[in-house]
Amino acid sequence: MSAGPIGGGRGGRGGRGGSGTQGAFGRAGGAGKRGRKSKKQRRQEFDQMEAPTIGGVRIRSGNGETIRLRRGASLTDLAEKIGVEPASLVQVLFNLGEMVNATQSVADETLQVLGAELNYDIEVVSPEDEDRELLSSFGVTFGENVGDEEDLEPRPPVVTVMGHVDHGKTKLLDAIRHTNVVAKEAGGITQAIGAYQVETEVDGRPRKITFIDTPGHEAFTAMRARGAKSTDIAVLVVAADDGVMPQTIEALNHARAADVPIVVAVNKMDKPEADPTKVRGQLSEYGLMPEEYGGDSMFVDVSAVTRLGLDELLEAIVLTADASLDLRANPDMPAEGVAIEAHLDKGRGPVATVLVHRGTLRTGDSIVAGSAHGRVRALINDKGENVDSAPPSMPVQVLGLTSVPGAGDNFLVVDDDRMARQIADKRQALQRAALLARTTKRRSLEDLFKEMEAGEKQELNLILKGDSAGAVEALEDSLLQIQVDDEVSLRVIDRGVGAITETNVMLAAASDAVIIGFNVRPQGKATQLADAEGVDIRYYSVIYAAIDDVEAALKGMLKPIFEEKTQGTAEIREVFRSSKFGNIAGCLVMSGHIRRNAKARLVRDGVVVAETSINSLRREKDDVTDVREGYECGITLHHYNDIQVGDVIETYEMVEKPRD
Repeated sequence: MSAGPIGGGRGGRGGRGGSGTQGAFGRAGGAGKRGRKSKKQRRQEFDQMEAPTIGGVRIRSGNGETIRLRRGASLTDLAEKIGVEPASLVQVLFNLGEMVNATQSVADETLQVLGAELNYDIEVVSPEDEDRELLSSFGVTFGENVGDEEDLEPRPPVVTVMGHVDHGKTKLLDAIRHTNVVAKEAGGITQAIGAYQVETEVDGRPRKITFIDTPGHEAFTAMRARGAKSTDIAVLVVAADDGVMPQTIEALNHARAADVPIVVAVNKMDKPEADPTKVRGQLSEYGLMPEEYGGDSMFVDVSAVTRLGLDELLEAIVLTADASLDLRANPDMPAEGVAIEAHLDKGRGPVATVLVHRGTLRTGDSIVAGSAHGRVRALINDKGENVDSAPPSMPVQVLGLTSVPGAGDNFLVVDDDRMARQIADKRQALQRAALLARTTKRRSLEDLFKEMEAGEKQELNLILKGDSAGAVEALEDSLLQIQVDDEVSLRVIDRGVGAITETNVMLAAASDAVIIGFNVRPQGKATQLADAEGVDIRYYSVIYAAIDDVEAALKGMLKPIFEEKTQGTAEIREVFRSSKFGNIAGCLVMSGHIRRNAKARLVRDGVVVAETSINSLRREKDDVTDVREGYECGITLHHYNDIQVGDVIETYEMVEKPRD
């Protein structure tokens, strides 16, 4: 193939330095060197011409090549990886029935559909790998460099207390700690994760155990799963009077997924209806075999009220840790761990409860936790005392962060504040892109056409504010799982930790959103501004009350469904002619009742000949509003006179049908 027809350079009209013409072959042929295309450009054009048509666009096949993309990547990111124009990928997706622009974050499944069409294997990087790659770009490793064997020292086991709601998890932990945590919880239900360290004595040696208390309600599935991933041993609390319940099995599955040993605490042994044998039999069916039945799981009968079996439970935890786990960590390296919970304190600012996995966290360290960063200003242990350092397996509250991290975010100590800020900013950008891709609903051409035909789709916009990061995340996850109908949708446009601010109210006013406040209240003039702007603010202290109200609101946005309900039928026995009223049907009511002004249809020989309504209704000479079955009456139909003897008049009403 000659260079002329592709490049329009030397083969162009006018040659080098000539006048040339601007034509279909590119730039003017006589524009000197600027009129020539490089060898690389000509090769690219040749490849494009030789490429097959994929999705209606000429793009070369990937031949099964694997392409790695971050979560929330755009078509522009993919285009750079495979060396094509973003507009071509937009066109391919459009031809496949999806509308996506070149710069918007794209859902993982959309990227994989596009990759399959282009014969590329699209691999979306997991959050863990994404974070590891981000940290390695700054020369930082997480969870890998644990030091030499001689650097490792024993550490206390981290225990997660799990189980069904109201089976006494917090009361049991409360009894162990000699405090009263449960009285502070709304409705007696734990709304956040707490971490505490207790001391016991086993074989004459003092031993420490770190407990993590996780919520039991199903709305906190995500938080409970995080608790299991942060732990060494799971204590499964089962009420001896209730037995195994759905969330007991859910908690058991989380513990197994985290691959941790399980100790079962059979609680409420003080109740007369307690049946620990039944609990052991039920859990045996799920593969958790007690030691007394020849299995390897320790079961301990306890009572949080009478303090029965608490020492035995602590001993069982320590023995399980010694037998099954090698719990050692390097205390001399920069600290790494996980943020179990976080909230915004009015006097102290962002406060994060962190659990140190390895290393020692010290006051003054530069720390990055998720998308938050800062310098550790103070460390507070679970007894409320200030400490200078936190060794492995010790939970502490950290003060000094610039923002509230998410519950479950990894934290690590870095060299300086500048690096911490850069890592946090990069993490925030990645999380925002991933969140945008997750919350953006896929829209096909068919969806667009349906919306155009049906009119504007109803959408409930929400702004979530809560007292802790874990509660806000759990609330958002639960709300987004509400399924009502295709006619309405739910969208969380903003979420955050702390009081409801004027900025939240202004955003709600601009986007016609409802603000959900979970254990928080407005700040400053936010209440007056909400009243002035007509913004609805709802306050909740128990999570499922919020879920129920939002579900009811979504159902209220649905267009009502009406069904026809037959009122009565009347047979025409005689037709009377009247110059004043037109044709009057002399009828006998055969069933139900006939009401004046009711919707009606005229049926002749089983065929509906008219849809109309009852214009007038008379009994003898009196106007009436209703005639019952078995009585005669005179009927005139609204704007319809073609009636015959033997016709049947059916009346009906449209009744709103309740939604399931």
